[in-house]
Amino acid sequence: MNNQDETKVETVSKNSFNDQEQEVKTDNMSDQDKNTKEIKIEAKNKNGLGETWPEPIVRVQSLAESNLSTVPDRYIKPPSQRPQTTITNHQPEAAALNIPVIDLDSLFLGNEDDMKKISEACREWGFFQVINHGVKPELMDAARETWKSFFNLPVEDKEVHSNSPRTYEGYGSRLGVEKGAILDWNDYYFLHFRPLPLKDFNKWPSLPSNIREVTDEYGKELVKLGGRLMAILSSNLGLKEEQLQEAFGGDGVGACMRANYYPKCPQPELALGLSPHSDPGGITILLPDEQVTGLQVRHGDTWITVNPHPNAFIVNIGDQVQILSNSKYKSVEHRVTVNSEKERVSLAFFYNPKSDIPIQPMQQLVTSTMPPLYPPMTFDQYRLFIRTQ
Repeated sequence: MNNQDETKVETVSKNSFNDQEQEVKTDNMSDQDKNTKEIKIEAKNKNGLGETWPEPIVRVQSLAESNLSTVPDRYIKPPSQRPQTTITNHQPEAAALNIPVIDLDSLFLGNEDDMKKISEACREWGFFQVINHGVKPELMDAARETWKSFFNLPVEDKEVHSNSPRTYEGYGSRLGVEKGAILDWNDYYFLHFRPLPLKDFNKWPSLPSNIREVTDEYGKELVKLGGRLMAILSSNLGLKEEQLQEAFGGDGVGACMRANYYPKCPQPELALGLSPHSDPGGITILLPDEQVTGLQVRHGDTWITVNPHPNAFIVNIGDQVQILSNSKYKSVEHRVTVNSEKERVSLAFFYNPKSDIPIQPMQQLVTSTMPPLYPPMTFDQYRLFIRTQ
């Protein structure tokens, strides 16, 4: 989140959100009412909340498997955004530049070094890796391999789950509805875990045969991990352990996951798997591909390639936690590069506030010299702002 974003956020009101989401009944409408409805529907579709994408969807995997020698123009980034112009590969001699690795067991035992490391990570990096986090390595491997198997299914088995811009839930290949936009080199699958009414197994893939069972178990474990991390982040701000969680809605938190598939790319120096962005939600718990690097974190004016630690999760601070911390914690820009030799799969788990409660800086972190930097806004309103702006 940058200063320009902070200014724009103030313009999004609850009324604008309700206007774009509500359904309009047509029975017994006057002609004037029907015209008004048509205008609203047109606005709804333009704002990315409709049922169809503005252009035909092309699966990036299908492009990669067609033996292209060059990247289609739709995926070529402007020269200033191409990874070759700013990339800094992490080298052993630059180990001090890699994001901190935190031992959660040691942290809970009160290890001061790890407390300092996680404080530095949240305030300076916005990212850290966690080990000894309580999730079995076997489950992590099963989740990653199961989703890799899904993306390698025949195309017809995946297309039955195609998504729409209204919710993004399902099998997708683009984010955003701007016509003619330069696209990212990835396919994905987005699904909900919490709140429980949104968790619909019928919207999850049925193949491979164990994917629902593995994904469900994985999601339950990451919800637990998300709660543990929130307690740590809260204490580190000088708050009570439960305060950030309560600000998120207590047991009413949201959780969702995006399985990312980055196919081989014939010209990786021209494209990106994901364009630079910060995550709009609370915290993101990423299960990376341990064999193929790709995640890059902006640190100052440098892009640092993250080298995954074995059996670790990569955690990053999202915009909502930056808001609650009144910018003591940083939601940092990151991106994903692609590879000409290998495909890459990662699972991004998003632990988010309850969608309808206002998020604003915690009162204990607001002083006369550090006034609140953000206006109150629900996560639903913020997501609408992100999607439309």
